[in-house]
Amino acid sequence: MRNVTTGDVTMTTTQRRRPELAAFLRNRRARVTPADVGMAPGLRRRTPGLRREEVAQLSGVGVTWYTWLEQGRPINASSQVLDAVARTLRLEPPEREHLYRLAEVPFDPGPQPPAQRVRPEVQCVLDALDPHPAAVYNARYDILATNAAFRDLFQVPRMSEDSVPNALWTLFTLSPDACPVVHRERELPVMVATLRSHYGRHVGEPVWEDFIRALSAASPYFAELWASGEVIPPGPRVKTFRRLSGEELRTTVVSLSIHGMPECRIVAYTPENENPAP
Repeated sequence: MRNVTTGDVTMTTTQRRRPELAAFLRNRRARVTPADVGMAPGLRRRTPGLRREEVAQLSGVGVTWYTWLEQGRPINASSQVLDAVARTLRLEPPEREHLYRLAEVPFDPGPQPPAQRVRPEVQCVLDALDPHPAAVYNARYDILATNAAFRDLFQVPRMSEDSVPNALWTLFTLSPDACPVVHRERELPVMVATLRSHYGRHVGEPVWEDFIRALSAASPYFAELWASGEVIPPGPRVKTFRRLSGEELRTTVVSLSIHGMPECRIVAYTPENENPAP
C-alpha cells in the first residue's frame, strides 16, 4: 500500500481515505430527510436528515456494519452494498463514483450511451488546430466532428442527419489503392486491436454487436483481424497518410480526452517535421 507522509506521521492511502469516507457519508446522510424516502418525520428528531439505523434499514445492511462504515473503520464493502447505500443517500453519479473511490472498491460506471454530437467549444478547438488535421472519435471510431484539414485529407463521406461516418468502416471498405493510410497492413490491425480494447465495456450491446457483425460481413480482412483477438490500448503513434495529390504526410498522432464525453477523444495529426526538437 502506498504511503503518504504528513509532517512526522506516515499514513497509508487507506488510512487517509477512511476519514474522508466517514465525513462524506455523514454529510450526505444529513442532506436526506425522512420525507425524501417516504418516512414519517417522527418526534424528538435531533439528527439532521436520516439516522444511521434508518440508512442501514433502507439499504438492507446491518446497523453495526453501516455504523462502522460511517466511522471509517477498516471493513470491506461490496459494490452491491455501496450501490444500495448510494441509492438511499440519493447520490448523483459523480458522488457515487467518489463513494467507491473512498471505499477503495473498483468503480464501473456501466454502459454509457455513445455520444453523437460535440459541443461548440470542442469544435472551436478542432478549428483552432487547422491547418493540422483533427477530429473527434468515440470508442467505435465514429467521426463526430472534424476540421477542414481533416476533411481534405480523409475525404470524410457526407452522411444523413441521423448517421455518423465511421473511420473503420471507410478504411476497411475502400480498395487498398484508395486507402489514405500508408502501411495499411501495419496500421489497420492496430486500429482493430484498439477497438477491441474498448469493446470489453460494450459486449452484448446491440449497437456494438451489429456494427462488428456488419463490418465483418463487408470486409473479410476486418473479420480476420477481429477474430485474432489482439488488444492494444490507444496511445500516441506515428502514421503516414497519402493525400489525393499522391503526396505523403508523416504525422504524430496524439489523443486527448474530452471532459463530459466518456470514451470520446480529440485526435490531432501533427506533421512530424514540425514537431519541436526535444
